[in-house]
Amino acid sequence: MKVALTGGATGIGAAAAAQLKEAGHEVTAFDIHEPTKNVDKWIRTDLSDPVSIAAAVVQAEGPYDALLNNAGLPPREGLEEVILKVNFFGQRTFMEGMLDKLKPGASIVNTSSRAGALWRDNIEVVKALMDLDLRDLPKFIADRGIDPTRAYNLSKEAVTVFTFAETERLLARDLRINSVCPSAVETDIHKDFVAAFGERVEKNIARVGRPGTPEEIASVIVFVASPESHWIKGQELTVDGGTGAMVVSDTLGLRPYAT
Repeated sequence: MKVALTGGATGIGAAAAAQLKEAGHEVTAFDIHEPTKNVDKWIRTDLSDPVSIAAAVVQAEGPYDALLNNAGLPPREGLEEVILKVNFFGQRTFMEGMLDKLKPGASIVNTSSRAGALWRDNIEVVKALMDLDLRDLPKFIADRGIDPTRAYNLSKEAVTVFTFAETERLLARDLRINSVCPSAVETDIHKDFVAAFGERVEKNIARVGRPGTPEEIASVIVFVASPESHWIKGQELTVDGGTGAMVVSDTLGLRPYAT
């Protein structure tokens, strides 16, 4: 396969690049930072900047068999606007620009997050964000009192909902799209999530035994990008070590069946 990957320098993206290269695939990384290994080509791309995205798309040498929209920022103080720009608006703009550079049958995989799991509860705000003119983003943030944690959650809710919304349109172009939603992953930015979500993160990690690894999440992304997963379309694929099942069980008051 020939694969376009955003965020290939670190974390899950770097792990995906390594697995793709090990399997003999060609990888082009679109990242603000240059990957040091496991990519065939690097195109500098700032997903917070539409001009940078447009320039990167021009340089992209398709056609690609898969587009992995993996780049994202964690919840950090003072970055509310940039988080939303990179994690949602930048990802959407980049994908739209790359559509004509994808082969028929290509797979698009968006890295969302279990932090976006409450999209149903927040659907009106999510739709308002998706309809927003980027110039109005600062006012949108101020009017709703969005802090870095909410910006991150909202960005991932939007990625998941966007995946659903685009499924039929892209199928008409012989393309498929899915989102992969990991929970806590042991990467360099794990500490940002612990700082943002605090005790809840530590409790969930304790219940499942450990955080996931970048390689575990990357293996799911690579599979969803591959032809072997061709009938998986428009899905929200959660990879969380069992956290979601435990939350559902708690909410419903379920108990294990014992003989």
